[in-house]
Amino acid sequence: MTQPIIVTGGAGFIGSNFVLDWIAEVGSPVINLDRLTYSGNLHNLDGLADDPRHHFVQGDIGDRELVRRLFEEHRPRAVVNFAAESHVDRSIDSPGEFIQSNIVGVFNLLEEARRYWGALTGEERTDFRFLHVSTDEVYGTLGPTDPPFTECHPYAPNSPYSASKASSDHLVRAYHHTYGLPVLTTNCSNNYGPYQFPEKLIPLMIFNALEGKGLPVYGDGTNIRDWLYVLDHCRAIRRVLEAGRTGETYNIGGNFEKTNLEVVKTLCALLDELVPDSPHRPFESLIEFVTDRPGHDWRYAIDPTKTRDELGWEPAETFDSGMRKTVKWYLENGERLRAQIDHDRERLGLGG
Repeated sequence: MTQPIIVTGGAGFIGSNFVLDWIAEVGSPVINLDRLTYSGNLHNLDGLADDPRHHFVQGDIGDRELVRRLFEEHRPRAVVNFAAESHVDRSIDSPGEFIQSNIVGVFNLLEEARRYWGALTGEERTDFRFLHVSTDEVYGTLGPTDPPFTECHPYAPNSPYSASKASSDHLVRAYHHTYGLPVLTTNCSNNYGPYQFPEKLIPLMIFNALEGKGLPVYGDGTNIRDWLYVLDHCRAIRRVLEAGRTGETYNIGGNFEKTNLEVVKTLCALLDELVPDSPHRPFESLIEFVTDRPGHDWRYAIDPTKTRDELGWEPAETFDSGMRKTVKWYLENGERLRAQIDHDRERLGLGG
């Protein structure tokens, strides 16, 4: 059987989409390591329950013995690291969890990858890759006329979350330059699509709207993000893993900058169209402005030119087509997703 890859955080939003896409498009085995914290949902991968190419392991990237055993038993040709605490509001309330997972955990994963790679020979050693998935938030914030972030933009993180991700990016870079570990780093813009945890902006607004609850928008809603459909992101990661130059960073963006208020209004218009019998229409009437979060970055925007020019990748979805697919998915699957998450949190003794 073809050498597997190890995917960490593969039961989360982007990770589970990546695993599903990898099995469908590449077909080689995946060793999926996930701690199953509050945002991990193994039901995202129900479609692979009987697929021998998917092997799930519940565990922490900080567990050096477990990670070492996975390397030794499965001899992967690559690691794709999605494992991270990723919610800004949670990082403001509980920064220690982010330091432990996003910095210490990545350090432990790098150490075991270095140990494993150092013992490889021949093509196994030449072909091995460690791909670290990061975020545009490490670059800080942009003004209204600033050009989008490129890979050369200086790091200026403004939240405990983005600071912890910046730290892990620096560790990954250092392991390449110090030890020669063949690493790749990707920095992506805001993802949206199926299987996203319900506290994130788009699913939260969909669920609240369907229940007639308020649609809370921070500040005046003018904060700007670049939006990327999650399967476009997954395809980009596959391409970077396949052809990216080791030691390099590749920015992955959707080229669709929207204010938060524009995103919410787009969702409302789609729901008005797709749920015409709802007593809560027009959904835009549910929008309410709430106190802004501390240190809220005003604008993120990614320049994916390097990824396009070197690797030939471009997003397949427009903002409108991706949002329509996303809203339809949540209308068809949202209640099941929330019930599964609530059940798992209760079973695992996890808080909200």
